[in-house]
Amino acid sequence: MADQFNKIGFIGLGIMGKPMALNLIKAGHKLAVYDIRPEPVEELVKKGAERCLSPKHVAEISDMVITMLPDSPDVKEVVLGKEGVLKGIQPGTIIVDMSSIAPAVSIEICKKVKEKGVEMIDAPVSGGEPKAIEGTLSIMAGGDLKTFEKVEGVLKAMGSSVVRVGEIGSGNITKLANQIIVALNIAAMSEAMVLAEKAGVDAESVFNAIRGGLAGSTVLNAKMPLILDGNFKPGFRIGLHIKDLKNALETADELSVAVPLTKGIMEIMQTLKADGKAGDDHGGVIRFYEKQAGVEVRKKSREKDYTDLFPENFP
Repeated sequence: MADQFNKIGFIGLGIMGKPMALNLIKAGHKLAVYDIRPEPVEELVKKGAERCLSPKHVAEISDMVITMLPDSPDVKEVVLGKEGVLKGIQPGTIIVDMSSIAPAVSIEICKKVKEKGVEMIDAPVSGGEPKAIEGTLSIMAGGDLKTFEKVEGVLKAMGSSVVRVGEIGSGNITKLANQIIVALNIAAMSEAMVLAEKAGVDAESVFNAIRGGLAGSTVLNAKMPLILDGNFKPGFRIGLHIKDLKNALETADELSVAVPLTKGIMEIMQTLKADGKAGDDHGGVIRFYEKQAGVEVRKKSREKDYTDLFPENFP
């Protein structure tokens, strides 16, 4: 059931944005959409959305505008640029930026938005493409409580968990914390599985043995099956995770917080980027470890003889 908004503008129909917009349509909301690429716009128009020619055009016909864009400069251009949202927006409209950007940029944009009599929420998401499709994203929001309450119902059409964590910028602080944890989970999983494979123990068997214990996690369950299938099609690209970690490192530096593990996984991802893998899913972090160890962690049916690996244990 649609909420109080007559029309919701949605800008940014990429891997995440397109399924999120589709879920809003399924929930009964009327959408006005814009993307620099015509293909996803056409797909949404076929589902009943209205095509717009610019972010300004979206704002002119919407009373809530959602942005889902790659990085801080993109959000600044779309909201504040010469054909941006603020050029067409009316007082009383609410902007919800669901992009993952630098918290300081969220605060900067919000100050300029408020000068136009417009409210803003930063509400980045976690869950990747599968949960965007399912409408079960985790959404972490920052902004005024009353403004959040107005948009909460809309956000629940895209996510199974919608939590306000504080004032503007706090949504993206929470997302940075999330991205650090996800990256380090993937790194820990990769180290462990490559170690097992190198030792001659089938990684798929290790996965099945530990997934129900304390080492089990959403990351392990989501990424390990894809790795075993050799599927690195991006649900969340390494290049985008590098962007998030860059924002995390800059924020940590501003706050004088030590983040040595984050620096380590950033170096690994940068190495993969240099190898031409920035477009791969972030589960592809395992390929850094595989290259170092000279093994691949893939699904197979076999048992190894350990006597050649550990002869001292087999007298």
